[in-house]
Amino acid sequence: MLEHILFIVAVTGLLASTVFLGLVIVAAFRFRGSVKRNDAQAEHKPKMPPVTVLKPLHGMEPLLEQCLEGFFRQDYPVYELIFGARTEDDPALAVVESLKKKYPHVQTQIVLSGEPAYPNAKVFLMERMETVACHSILVISDSDVRVTADYLKQVVQPFAHNNVGMVTCLYRGVPTGGIWSRLEALGMSVEMSSGVLVANLLEGMKFALGPTMGIRKGVLDAWGGFSVLGDYCADDFLMGSLTYAAGSQVVLSHHVIDHVVLHCTAGQSLLHQLRWMKSSRFSRRLGHIGTGLTFAMPFGLLGLLAGWMSGNWALGLGLPGAAFANRVVQSLVVGWGITRDRNSALFCWLYPARDLLGFVLWCGSFFGSEIVWRQERYRLVAGGRMIRKEQPGATGADRAGCAT
Repeated sequence: MLEHILFIVAVTGLLASTVFLGLVIVAAFRFRGSVKRNDAQAEHKPKMPPVTVLKPLHGMEPLLEQCLEGFFRQDYPVYELIFGARTEDDPALAVVESLKKKYPHVQTQIVLSGEPAYPNAKVFLMERMETVACHSILVISDSDVRVTADYLKQVVQPFAHNNVGMVTCLYRGVPTGGIWSRLEALGMSVEMSSGVLVANLLEGMKFALGPTMGIRKGVLDAWGGFSVLGDYCADDFLMGSLTYAAGSQVVLSHHVIDHVVLHCTAGQSLLHQLRWMKSSRFSRRLGHIGTGLTFAMPFGLLGLLAGWMSGNWALGLGLPGAAFANRVVQSLVVGWGITRDRNSALFCWLYPARDLLGFVLWCGSFFGSEIVWRQERYRLVAGGRMIRKEQPGATGADRAGCAT
């Protein structure tokens, strides 16, 4: 009977993941169609209001200078850059100072937050930066984001509609060396983007993605400002949710950015992804549980096991083969077709392994409530709130951290 149960579970799981793939394909075609319509409308030059870019920093990172320099080279009429760090000895600030000298015409400020008043240090830093912002549209961008010169034009464009309160972007992963970095990058380009596209298809955008969040200052103030987010891990998810609840539209931009993967070793990469998975579990419990049915490879392997146990090799090999093909198609449709990630096409054969890893991380997210973020340990509680755990005598070497 065991092999029959395994077959039933395997087939049910593969059917669910195939339905998900169908939704992904429909959502991808819909997104591409809206991109073409947007390109046609872009011929009528939209207004380009002044913009303040908020860039939280936290130490040196791979490709940091390249990432930051892209913001100094924006083809945009009026904008300012505000960089924030906790202390003046943050090594990332030396990169900022160098770029300020290279691009003296770009209005730039540096804000130091000191020790954070909230568990989420990034939110506290953004709150401090916002107090010196000159313009009414804020674009918040992580330090590990790489952009082209038309980035601000593309992100700000939807604000031409008065009902739009927030804009966010899909992103493609940029590996920085090693198999673990490449697997994490594939997850960004394909797995993450697939989920966002389907959510946008089924119910519209009710959340935002941290690497880029554009928001009107008036909308931010309407739901209470950054201080409301101070206790939460998934501040990006909550910002989008609060904006939507306040009656403003959250728009998924047609622009896709680069997101540099900061982790090259297995330990660093897995800790970082597990943190995100646990945050998702506490922030949107039901949606996170349902995510388990979007994976294909685990059910394909169950079919292989059932085939071996029963001697039915036709089904035993057919089910994992179908799962493998399912994930290759997803990698090509989303990774190449939407995010234009060349690696998602070249390494589409590797994405099934990423799918299997994603399932393992999803399972791991249900064990424990502790996370490590910016070399600090926290406990997650209901609703996604964070409680900082005191670690007397701990040193940076003792606390393996993960970047923003």
